[in-house]
Amino acid sequence: MNIPQDLQRPTLTHIGGPTILVRYAGLNLLTDPTFDAPGDYPVGAGRSLVKLTGPAVAAEDLGRIDVVLLSHDQHADNLDNSGRELLNDAGMILSTAEAASRIHGVRGLRPWEHVTVQGDAPVAVTAVPALHGPSGAEAVTGEVTGFVLEAEGWPTVYVSGDNASLELAAEISLRFPTTTLAVVFAGAARTPLFGGAPLTLTSQDVVELAGLFPLATVVPVHTEGWVHFTEGPDIVKQRMGDAGLAARLAVLPIGEPHRPSLPQQP
Repeated sequence: MNIPQDLQRPTLTHIGGPTILVRYAGLNLLTDPTFDAPGDYPVGAGRSLVKLTGPAVAAEDLGRIDVVLLSHDQHADNLDNSGRELLNDAGMILSTAEAASRIHGVRGLRPWEHVTVQGDAPVAVTAVPALHGPSGAEAVTGEVTGFVLEAEGWPTVYVSGDNASLELAAEISLRFPTTTLAVVFAGAARTPLFGGAPLTLTSQDVVELAGLFPLATVVPVHTEGWVHFTEGPDIVKQRMGDAGLAARLAVLPIGEPHRPSLPQQP
């Protein structure tokens, strides 16, 4: 597969949890805005999600946000109160059709639907399917989406959202075989739902996903900062190292801009 060797590298700033500022083709894109302080966040039925750490960068210090890539709006660890306030000033907000029905200004995308945003080059943003838990989880956890970014001269970037399904990841890899950067929400999130089955990718799943996207550098996020994440970045590092894939892993420093290296293509 012929992939240009001179692709420009995006700059990623990991703010914490699923929240990353992505500088791509002249655009500032922000994933799942979460900027609230540590504390307990109710999710219904007497249950709460417990946040342990606050954001490494304040929302007001981010500057212009051209596009928000919102995987879903149902859970405070993906969109919190401060994140909702930030949406008011964002240029474009892309998410699920369900989120669009609940939040004014959101553009809802169905799986495989795409929009084009003008940056230094036209950027195609495609919504891709995600499953927030085991088979049948949609009825409980709700609709979730991932995204794929494409622009001439830039790597194809997959942002998984809260997806626990390798089957869906395999389908995405077939549609976007030149993906060279995969930002995956991992951490093996577990709650009492579904008997404790993981609601996001486990570290071993990250290894298998790397096999599905053989040309990609893998960037794990959403592995820390909340009690319900059971496998932190060190476990991801260990699993990828054990599989001989350490060179394809990029764990982002919290709060600092970073340009992950892209694998050398044959």
